[in-house]
Amino acid sequence: MPNFKVLLEGAWLVRDVKTEDDAIGVAISEAGKRLNLRKMEFVEVEVGQSSCPNCGEDIEGVILVAGTALVGMLFEMKIFNAESEEHAGRIAKSMIGKALGSIPLSVVEVEEMD
Repeated sequence: MPNFKVLLEGAWLVRDVKTEDDAIGVAISEAGKRLNLRKMEFVEVEVGQSSCPNCGEDIEGVILVAGTALVGMLFEMKIFNAESEEHAGRIAKSMIGKALGSIPLSVVEVEEMD
């Protein structure tokens, strides 16, 4: 059975912050704490990026309005002995989803590892 690297995208809500950098720090810290409680230190966490619709440049995936931020997060993990790419995505989404609770997740990319 093949092994896969799965990349998930999540939307993290952060309240009572003044800057985008603060929101990013809080989101990464909270995600790390929740994953560590489930002994999932093997999940890589980073802030997502999106493209500016006008200029096409990459910008950090954070929107801050009235002290509340929505931070786009990326979660990457390796899945071993999955039946297919779809199966690997479901496994990763289930495992990370249980650790993060109500954070919405979607599969962005599944890549087979050699």
